[in-house]
Amino acid sequence: MPLVLLLGIIFLASFILTMVGLGGGLVFSPLFVLLKFPVTTAVSASLFLNGIAAMSAAITYFRKKMVDVKIGLPLIVTSTLCAPIGAMVTGRINLRIFTGILAMVIILAATRMLFSKKIESEGKAVSTARRIIGGGGIGVLIGFMAGLLGIGGGVFIVPLLIYVLKVPTKTAAATTIFVVIFSSFSGFIAHISLADTDWKFILTAAVFSFMGGQLGSRVMAEKLKGRTVRLIFGLVLLGFALKLVQRTL
Repeated sequence: MPLVLLLGIIFLASFILTMVGLGGGLVFSPLFVLLKFPVTTAVSASLFLNGIAAMSAAITYFRKKMVDVKIGLPLIVTSTLCAPIGAMVTGRINLRIFTGILAMVIILAATRMLFSKKIESEGKAVSTARRIIGGGGIGVLIGFMAGLLGIGGGVFIVPLLIYVLKVPTKTAAATTIFVVIFSSFSGFIAHISLADTDWKFILTAAVFSFMGGQLGSRVMAEKLKGRTVRLIFGLVLLGFALKLVQRTL
């Protein structure tokens, strides 16, 4: 794939996914795998770009006071600790198993985008114990999956924050982006300690990921994502998943 086209995809993925609290790893990781990057290289590059997109979006969300730090803190602690564990498993897992797990996660994300209705939590107050235990438990899951697959974990965090911790939708998306920064960079640091990294490529791509994150977060801050965008991107994700499944056969 020409570099210009690849950079354009990275920008578009960061733009769209930061609007829904997902960073960009859902596209970066399968794309790099399909382009036959070594698995550890694909995952580390995906995590770095995911972290950059999330950090870019978080700047806007903090300025708009949309991030709930109290909700996010337990997730940050546990996801940061567990992402390196997932990273260590990546290098040991069979390629077909890795690809199959990644495909299932992407299908889950695509299904959510295609079929879920607009959700708005009532924003009820939750107890401190529930926030710490629930948030910490969510963080363990998304940290491990982020380090293992290079996806950041946002696909799990947003619905769990809404349904388990009763966080309003926009706050859930913005807080998730904040958490994804830590899970992504924690996993990335673990990966680069285990394998070589193409710094020239990821630093160039990071510029496009940052710009996409800025634009996506500004659009979401003013108006939540449109149904049409979710449908189109859900179909794109399904296409990636089918390609990954095809590769495992």
